[in-house]
Amino acid sequence: MSGAPNTLTIAAARDALRKGELAATELTEACLGAIEGASALNAFVHHTPDLARAQAEAADARLKSGDAPDLCGIPLGIKDLFCTKGVASQAASRILEGFQPEYESTVTRQLWEQGAVMLGKLNMDEFAMGSSNETSTYGGAVNPWRRADDETALTPGGSSGGSAAAVAADLCLAATGTDTGGSIRQPAAFTGITGLKPTYGRCSRWGIIAFASSLDQAGPMTRDVRDAAILLGAMAGHDPMDSTSVDLPVPDFEAALTGDIRGKTIGIPREYRMEGMPDEIDALWSDGRRMLEEAGAKIVDVSLPHTSYALPTYYVIAPAEASSNLARYDGVRFGHRARLDQGDGVTEMYEKTRAEGFGPEVRRRIMVGTYVLSAGFYDAYYNRARKVRTLIKRDFDDAFAAGVDAILTPATPSAAFGLGEMAKADPVAMYLNDVFTVTVNLAGLPGISVPAGRDKQGLPLGLQLIGRPFEEGDLLNVAGVLERSAGFVEKPARWW
Repeated sequence: MSGAPNTLTIAAARDALRKGELAATELTEACLGAIEGASALNAFVHHTPDLARAQAEAADARLKSGDAPDLCGIPLGIKDLFCTKGVASQAASRILEGFQPEYESTVTRQLWEQGAVMLGKLNMDEFAMGSSNETSTYGGAVNPWRRADDETALTPGGSSGGSAAAVAADLCLAATGTDTGGSIRQPAAFTGITGLKPTYGRCSRWGIIAFASSLDQAGPMTRDVRDAAILLGAMAGHDPMDSTSVDLPVPDFEAALTGDIRGKTIGIPREYRMEGMPDEIDALWSDGRRMLEEAGAKIVDVSLPHTSYALPTYYVIAPAEASSNLARYDGVRFGHRARLDQGDGVTEMYEKTRAEGFGPEVRRRIMVGTYVLSAGFYDAYYNRARKVRTLIKRDFDDAFAAGVDAILTPATPSAAFGLGEMAKADPVAMYLNDVFTVTVNLAGLPGISVPAGRDKQGLPLGLQLIGRPFEEGDLLNVAGVLERSAGFVEKPARWW
């Protein structure tokens, strides 16, 4: 074992723990120390050191007994969207202030059953609505990367910005994220880590605070592709508590990493080559194409003709579902309740509580969603968006039916931008960060972002691979080949 314990991959730590070269308690203390020294990143927002130490001791006992699943003793960070029993679970919103669930989300329960260690809850955009982690009630998370010769604080992306920052800064070995329109893949690209959005239905959504129920999906955020395969194996599985959870066996995703993609067909969608695309992104995409071709894959051009409609379709469907899901936060049963004036009734309580509890971006999306669902506009907006969504999915179905095994695209239209730089502009400019990722959620497909290079200012850039539904093993294998060919091993220079 080489390097500080908190810098290890899951795979390396797993092997060291099983060999007795490292104790789970030692690994956990290394992570807790790193978290304590990284308050400037604002990645962890609820700390659980006592729970982490107790879980680490239990993991060490389990390791000694020989009963050691892959994640036994591995310290993780949990996005604040996952309900964790007895631990604050706020979705980074004031309206859930003080909420401590009496139940555990299915995903986190499965992780604890495997012996994983919970270090705490991670920062995020409020209710996962954002692309920069600036809408959080806790304040923005900060990217551990900096531009060359520039001390401007950068976004780690969103909504899983805290998860991305924590993994990139070696505060935890991996983290959970959720992806509604790119919220795992975009922050992974901005911070130089790997982020996997599984097929819709692969991981249970039970106990995950909902944003848009037909789009949300939990997934792993890790240091490399192998770790993503290991963590996905623990997170995935059928759950009778979730009607959208698919009853399929969970394959051994790690075993699928053969490193051989000879004979695979990789599609390059012409519609993703958009007007105004930065030269660096275009060059990185060309490099990725070349790397996969040199590894033995066949590269073909494909057409996804409805791509240009994806963003407007997403920003009709997602707010519509959000306006419905967030109607439950009214100050009656849990969370924040506004102080009322004498004579105020239940209507005033709802209005004041929701006005105080929700931030500007959440209020904006609730209003948009309520509008597109309202009488007279339902058919013009929401119903039409549903029909276009079907066409977007059909585009991918046609490409896969023609023999394409995976599709290669950029992950983001740029490297990480400065905190405050985008938020001051038109909110629609922020929405454009999702231009390469929302199609995957609309079609329910698996997608992964792999760090593949750096821009001229030294910031990481990612490439995205999109796979066939429920074939995450094949997708991870292609991603592993891309990762090895790109050889991205850089870490941010420590300044925090």
